[in-house]
This record gives sequence, C-alpha cells and structure tokens, in this order.
Amino acid sequence: MKLGIFLLSENFYADAHETILNDVELGVLAEELGFDEVWFAEHHFNAFSVIPNPSLMMAAVAAKTSRIRIGTAAFLTPFYNTTRLAEEIATLDNLSSGRINAGFAKGGFALDLEYFNKNSDTLRDELYTNVKDIEQKLYRDEQFQPKPLQEKIPTYIATFATKETIEFAAKNGYGLMFSQGATLEECEEAQESYKEIAGFYPQSVLMRVFGVADTKAEATNIVLPATDHFVKSMRAIKVKGAQPEFNKANYDELLSQRESFFDATTFINAAIIGDSNECVEQIKEIKGRIKNLHLVLKVASSDIAITKEMLRVFSKEIKPKI
Repeated sequence: MKLGIFLLSENFYADAHETILNDVELGVLAEELGFDEVWFAEHHFNAFSVIPNPSLMMAAVAAKTSRIRIGTAAFLTPFYNTTRLAEEIATLDNLSSGRINAGFAKGGFALDLEYFNKNSDTLRDELYTNVKDIEQKLYRDEQFQPKPLQEKIPTYIATFATKETIEFAAKNGYGLMFSQGATLEECEEAQESYKEIAGFYPQSVLMRVFGVADTKAEATNIVLPATDHFVKSMRAIKVKGAQPEFNKANYDELLSQRESFFDATTFINAAIIGDSNECVEQIKEIKGRIKNLHLVLKVASSDIAITKEMLRVFSKEIKPKI
C-alpha cells in the first residue's frame, strides 16, 4: 500500500496567496513525515479551491523535495493542447528526477465548459483521445523533447466506476482513480471489471476524507464543516453560482443538527474518521479489500495547524500499525 495526501488549495479565509503557499508547505511536510505521494487537484474559476494549474504546484514541491512522488488528480485533459500538456509532464518528470504520476479526468463544471468552449457531450471521448495522444508524444514521437526520465510515467484515469472508462483504462494498462465518495463496493466491482479485460488488477488511487483526534466526536467536529463547505463550493461552481462564505461559528452552532444541514453524506460515509486506533481499523478494512492500493488522504480541516497535527499523528500513531 502506498500512502499519499490530496491537496486542493482550499481557501477558507479569502487569502489565495497564503492558501497556495500553505499547500506547497504541506507537500514538503508530507515527505518529511514519510508519505509516498502527494496529489494536486485542478479546479478553475473557483474562489475556494484556488488551483487552476497543478503543474506549477507540482514543480514547486519538486524543487523542495527529493523522494516523494508528485501527481495530479487530475489534469482536466479536454481543456489542454495535448502537445503543451505532454511537454509540461515531461519537463516535470525531469525537474523531479523521475517522480511524476499523471492522473487524467474529463472535467465538466459549467464555467469550465463556457470558458474553454467545450461541449459536455464530447468530454469523455476527448479525454480518451487526448490521453492516447499525450502517450504517443511522450514515448513514440522522435521530435518531442524533452523525454521523460521514467521509462513509463504511472498513468491513472479518474472514474466514477463507469463501464466505458474502466474499459478504456484496462485496454491501455492505466490505473484507476476513485473519488472521496466512492464506496468500497464500487471500487471492488471496478477492479474486477478491469481484471476481466486486462488480466490483472489495476493500480488504484483511492481518495478519502481524513480526520483524527483524541475522540471520534472531536474528529467529526473538525471534519464536518470543512467537508460540507468544500461540497457547497463545488456545487456553486457547477451551477455557476456565487461562492458561499465560510463561517465556522455557524457550523459549530449547527453540528448538533447534522442531518438537517449536512450535504456531504457520501464523503463522510466513506471517510476515515476517529481516534488513531479507529482510523487504523478503518484503513485495514480498505487495505484488505482494495488491491494495489494508493490510499490518498484529504485532511478535512479549515486550520493548517490542525491539518499539520493530523498528518503528524497519522505518521507517528497510525502509519506504523497499518
């Protein structure tokens, strides 16, 4: 099992500059704490998740680290010129001395489609075509420079367990990337479908909301507002609405009424939350059910100091037991 963290540059307090620098700092800390991987999202036209260019975030972390693998979860491939994206990936692989993981997704938020002049009906086909074109340029186009250092950059396709996407990944030997809300049953079914086509199980990146504290109640009180605000912000982008403001005092008042206001149920149901021993048991279940697992934690906290402490607790108290 590989262990990683997932960073989305979550701008809880309306300071994009500090938020971006904090994520670079967290990527460096992840290496210091012994994590295997750090993954960066890609979101556009978003005042909350301020990460429109994961390549730059990856380059910044590559310059400050020497061991941890650095990936994107994921490049929204239909919105790129494939030659330029292939060049970015190859350059990143050289800058990092061969530590890049490449994740690809189709995207599809309303503003993305408007600004990039795309049609939602064609995004999936463009994803497939563009990934294959990038692979061609990286490994078989003699004119393409620089070449990546890795003989084969690990490649992952984001999926919601759709049959077409699993088939595309399996036929080409790409790994699968599952979201924070994917159930273990969905992941198992996807892996089995993949194996039927490819003859082997895929490398599987599984994102999970994570929160650890002295008690499960304390961990939950940290995770709920951060996760709920993330989901609300993503929904606002999808429908081209205004970004909600983060107000932790309001969330504290509403925690006792979770079911009446909370709208991130799938993320929380799939999350790793509790004291360190409870988190160990939850991770052991995931590890026992998902093959070739890359477990990637999205620490759900609106306070970077708490985020850092959760990562330290994971490294010191949880990681040795899993």
